[in-house]
Amino acid sequence: QVQLVESGGGLVQAGGSLRLSCAASGRTFSSYNMGWFRQAPGKGREFVAAISWSGGSTYYADSVKGRFTISRDNAKNTVYLQMNNLKPEDTAVYYCATGRLGALLAARSSSNYSMDYWGKGTLVTVSP
Repeated sequence: QVQLVESGGGLVQAGGSLRLSCAASGRTFSSYNMGWFRQAPGKGREFVAAISWSGGSTYYADSVKGRFTISRDNAKNTVYLQMNNLKPEDTAVYYCATGRLGALLAARSSSNYSMDYWGKGTLVTVSP
């Protein structure tokens, strides 16, 4: 069983920054591929970013590329999402998840994917 706990959400003005954290339980965090997803009000859950177990590969949705950075600290069992130049359309509940890398990559363009574990989410609100 893996538990994922997100933190760092809040209210920020457009153009501002936030850093989300996702703390994971489990002694084998360094073997987990990790991803961030978000769900805006009235919309479906969408892929935001993913990072391989080693941290050597990262992937982003086109909508956040150049503004968001995913990283991980395996010594702290934590994955981060640094969000810069935030826009009102980034308002959403942000979730971290872990699963096969193939599933994370499929999530970039399909709703047909399955993650092994999800966190409960953290709300990010960007005001105009």
